[in-house]
Amino acid sequence: MNGLRAYIPAAILCAGCVFTLAGSQQRSTPLSGSLAVLPREFGQYEGVDLKVSDEEIRVAGATKYLFRVFHSPDSTAGFSVYVGYYENQMHGRSIHSPKNCLPANGWDFLKTETTALATTGGPVTVNRTIVVNRDQRALVYYWYQGRGRVAANEYRVKWDLFRDAALAGRTEEALVRIVVPFRTGSDVAELERADRTAATVARELIPAVTAVLPAWPSA
Repeated sequence: MNGLRAYIPAAILCAGCVFTLAGSQQRSTPLSGSLAVLPREFGQYEGVDLKVSDEEIRVAGATKYLFRVFHSPDSTAGFSVYVGYYENQMHGRSIHSPKNCLPANGWDFLKTETTALATTGGPVTVNRTIVVNRDQRALVYYWYQGRGRVAANEYRVKWDLFRDAALAGRTEEALVRIVVPFRTGSDVAELERADRTAATVARELIPAVTAVLPAWPSA
C-alpha cells in the first residue's frame, strides 16, 4: 500500500494533463434555437428587450444573451430576466458567477441560500439571494443550465465542466438570472411577493431555456 501511495502525485498530474488536453480539443456548440423565443409574458407582466453595452458583453464573454425587463400595465413592481449563453468556456470565455459580478456593480449580498422548485422536467435547485445597493433591495434567483443539467452549486458546475470537456468535448452552458426588486424596509409580505414572482417565472423559464439549448444525450 505504501508503495502505491508514491504513485498518487504522478497519477493526479497525468489526470490533469488528460483534462487539459481534452479541454483544448473541445468544440463550440451553438444554440438549437433563438433566445428571442423565450417567454415575453408572465401573467400580467410584459417584457421589453434591452441592449447590454458592448463593453459589458466583452467582459461577460457570453456568445449570445437575452436581457428582458418585465412591467405590468398597472405599474406593479416588475422584474428582469437575463440569460447569457456560452458556446465554449475553455478559451477565455467562461461564465461569471453573480457572486462576483453583482458586487462589482455595487450590490452587496445580504443572504444566500438555495431553494427547490418543481418544473415540468422534474425538481430542480436554484440559488436564492437577497442583495442591496444603497436604498435598493432585490431578490435574485440564478442557476446554471446546460448539457442536460440545471445546477446551483458552483463547485459542482466547475467539476461537470471539466468532466464534460474531457469526455464529450463540450462545455456549452447558460447562466440564467431573475432579479425582482422590492421596497427597502418592506415587510415580510413584500418579500414573499417577490419570492412568488421569481419562483413562478423560474418554473416556466427553465423548460423554455431547455428547448433552445443544444441536445445532450440522456443519462
